[in-house]
Amino acid sequence: MICIKCHLPDSVVKAGFMRGHQRYVCRTCDYHFTATKDVPANKRRSQATISDVAREVGVAASTVSRAMNGHADISPATRQAVLEAAQRLDYHPNTLAQGLKSHETHTLGVVIPEIERPFFATVVSGIQSVATEAGYQVMICQSKESYRIEVSNVQALVASQVDGLLICHSRETENFDHVKPAACRGIPVVHFDRVSDEVNSAKVILDDWNGAFHVTEHLIQQGARRIAILAGPASLLISRNRLAGYQSALKHYHFALRPEYERHIEFRTEEAEAALDAWLALPEPPDAIFAINYTNAFDLLVALKKRGQRVPQDVAVVGFGDEFMASMIEPGLTTVDLHPFRIGQQAARLFLEQVQQPENFKPRTFVIAGDLIIRQSSLKRGTAELFRLGI
Repeated sequence: MICIKCHLPDSVVKAGFMRGHQRYVCRTCDYHFTATKDVPANKRRSQATISDVAREVGVAASTVSRAMNGHADISPATRQAVLEAAQRLDYHPNTLAQGLKSHETHTLGVVIPEIERPFFATVVSGIQSVATEAGYQVMICQSKESYRIEVSNVQALVASQVDGLLICHSRETENFDHVKPAACRGIPVVHFDRVSDEVNSAKVILDDWNGAFHVTEHLIQQGARRIAILAGPASLLISRNRLAGYQSALKHYHFALRPEYERHIEFRTEEAEAALDAWLALPEPPDAIFAINYTNAFDLLVALKKRGQRVPQDVAVVGFGDEFMASMIEPGLTTVDLHPFRIGQQAARLFLEQVQQPENFKPRTFVIAGDLIIRQSSLKRGTAELFRLGI
């Protein structure tokens, strides 16, 4: 006979009977097992179950469960025998099944557009730092900027009975029924960054309006007079808020709003380049461009160089959202640091607050202000200093 654990031949000997079944022990690895008609002795076994541990010790499965959970009615000797058998069998409790029974899985679901983008990766890191300390595991799903995938992700997480859902919507999302209480079976939902006003949930948002106002104001103070904006999808609240901040700054300084300087795109590189070509073909091309997404600001810097345009002398460029490439690219990109790690931390804290005080919790919106970081890409007056201005 072959040992079903170490699979070595000629090491197995009989070791009595248990409940009518022949018991065996391997002299090499000291593994005890029972051969039955249903499970051939030489067949590799699947993951051990609580019933396997119970048979090993000769007790009921309920006794094993109480022993492993530290119940006082279990003797120290029995508890020790159960723990040793569980170790021999490599038995691990099914935490998902336990969670389904108790209605608490200690799992937090997170849906983001793309993990590859440093902003969202840093947000997730902030979420995990708070969730892990509170004893929660984090399940991460990507929508890949697809409404269909986002809905599927949410449904899968809800079906897995996560204890809460943290979500940043895709650029395609215009219908939010899938994150309303009925669809989410009443679990806490926290929105961050790209949020929905249709859903009465806790939210963590950026101070998009003020950030856009101060970025535009900075360009005006640098002498720019024809300022264009590369906005995102009109359906996104962050696009509308940043566009509103840009327009308010122009009005504040008595600049006319020029529709030809406003373009909405889906954040794609080819769209940014097409917008730039259309602007450069105007009789009065922009002398500054505000991209509400920092990746599109990088696209503009590269495209302007290819087209023989000097930055910032011919065209100044500013972005929204800071990451390490902003300081490494030439010229360094003026942008707003959105503090994504802080966003993730606050989103997780709002979830924990809702779980700990379900009756007293009232959904609220937490606003995080950014910092304007001024680099060479916008300094049309020639100074090379770096500024960090709280906004």
